[in-house]
Amino acid sequence: MKKTLLAAAALPFLGALSLPLAAEDTPHPAPGEIVAQAKAGEWVAIPAEDLLVMTLAPDAEGKARQVVIQLMPAPFSQGWVQNIRLFARSGWYDNISVNRVQDNYVVQWGDPNYDNPEATGETKKLPEGLKVVSEREYVVTDLLSIPDERGRPRLNYTLGAAMARNAMIAANGGVAVPDGMAEALQNGSAPPAIAAPRMGDAYGSLATLLMGWPVAGDTTNFWPVHCYGMVGVGRNLSPDTGSGAELYTVIGHAPRHLDRNIALVGRVIEGMEHLSSLPRGKGALGFYAADEVHRRTPILTVRVASDLAPADQPKFEYLSTEGETFARYAEARANRRDPFFNVPAGGADICNVPVPIRRVAE
Repeated sequence: MKKTLLAAAALPFLGALSLPLAAEDTPHPAPGEIVAQAKAGEWVAIPAEDLLVMTLAPDAEGKARQVVIQLMPAPFSQGWVQNIRLFARSGWYDNISVNRVQDNYVVQWGDPNYDNPEATGETKKLPEGLKVVSEREYVVTDLLSIPDERGRPRLNYTLGAAMARNAMIAANGGVAVPDGMAEALQNGSAPPAIAAPRMGDAYGSLATLLMGWPVAGDTTNFWPVHCYGMVGVGRNLSPDTGSGAELYTVIGHAPRHLDRNIALVGRVIEGMEHLSSLPRGKGALGFYAADEVHRRTPILTVRVASDLAPADQPKFEYLSTEGETFARYAEARANRRDPFFNVPAGGADICNVPVPIRRVAE
């Protein structure tokens, strides 16, 4: 049976999965309340170089619309990410449009005259210097040997009799464990009270939240997964992998069958409502038909945040997925025990534990 664990250094163990006792009278905070209690040191700043600021045309009421996208960090999808920065810095993304909105699936944007069934004009000339990225880069290897966001090495494991246990520990950033747990992990003694949420995943041997991102994988290869709000690169049939000229974001149930088939390059962290609420296209695959040109939402500009004036650069942080607070948050998402809920679920899908991200006030 395939097993998956939600990542967090405070959840680096296997063992009997336990649900909270029904008779327990201790009040349990909701996931949001747990996040609100996180210490300042558990929040990780997102570099301005990893943020895209996309400005849409104002809505029908004249209100401004801005979408902020966080690009994936190394080692994920870096060929495409470099292309996307080049597109943004060359101004190529300016004055493109949203061309496809398929209900419960994706919103897609790019040059309205590029690979669009309803195209009527000439395509924009692509900027020079774009990389042609191999399909091999849909996955990464040796992910566990990469230091975490604070430079701490992750646990390196050896396959053997304890393969399953060690692999799960490693996949969850097991080097940073709660106080007093290091010796327990070494000598194999009983795990502490917090048990890893039970999860099932049909798309990989492991599914976890690592380096602040949802990923799936096995003991060698890892790949980002298509959760709500993730941003990917449109492409044609293989061996084409897309350049970044067309991008999309997931606006419906997680289409995990796309994992390892399309490059994921980031996620929308602010302004998702401006994309998910757009009118659906009536053409094939949700593209706007020829008589729906007026429905295409113009994209005025896309900028790398680090290129903006300091006062205009948005600042965001995410909650470290390898800290104690995230472990409690993930467990609470898997076992809701705040007053509204009658039955703890006992597990959670990888996409049902979104990594908390917050804007930092100036």
